[in-house]
Amino acid sequence: MLDTLIEEANFVCLDTETTGLDPIRGGRICEVAVLGSKGAKRVEAYSTLLNPQVLITPEVSAIHGITNDMVRNSPTFEAFAPRLLTSLQGSVLVCHNADFDTAFLRSEFERIGLKMPDVFILDTLKFARCNGNFSKNRLGVIAKELGISNDGWHRAMADTIMTERIFYYFINKFKRFGARTIGDLSDFQKNKVCKNAA
Repeated sequence: MLDTLIEEANFVCLDTETTGLDPIRGGRICEVAVLGSKGAKRVEAYSTLLNPQVLITPEVSAIHGITNDMVRNSPTFEAFAPRLLTSLQGSVLVCHNADFDTAFLRSEFERIGLKMPDVFILDTLKFARCNGNFSKNRLGVIAKELGISNDGWHRAMADTIMTERIFYYFINKFKRFGARTIGDLSDFQKNKVCKNAA
């Protein structure tokens, strides 16, 4: 995977909305959005509300706007999992704050007796911390400062669109400093593109 050329990689940008901050404490996924691309061309796009099978508290609903009524007749993660597995297989997963989303995904897959695919992960939050110069590294703030709309911030598809656009902003930046492969992109999660890079 590390030697795969950027233009040949299948990227899956993904965001989740959840019922809490920690799956270990009972948090569940209540919305997922996916944008797939290869060579900067769209190959798939979908989002769905999920019935988390636990209550969404008013405090959490106030953040993302998803209510218990909205998810009552939505599919469970178990019903949705086959489609997501197909998307993830053989892809590079791109998230903003990937540790959060992948912790929930692994927990949901484990709950239904499945294993999350062993995907390679790129994190736009790490890109921003190491190779950005933003006032804050929150998704909507980065988007705004790059001239990207942050309308709908904290809903899965809006956040995934922002993540994808920020990701390609960084790809273009890193290419100017010689990035050609997935391994090169991975390096820029922990190394600046040059000594004086902002």
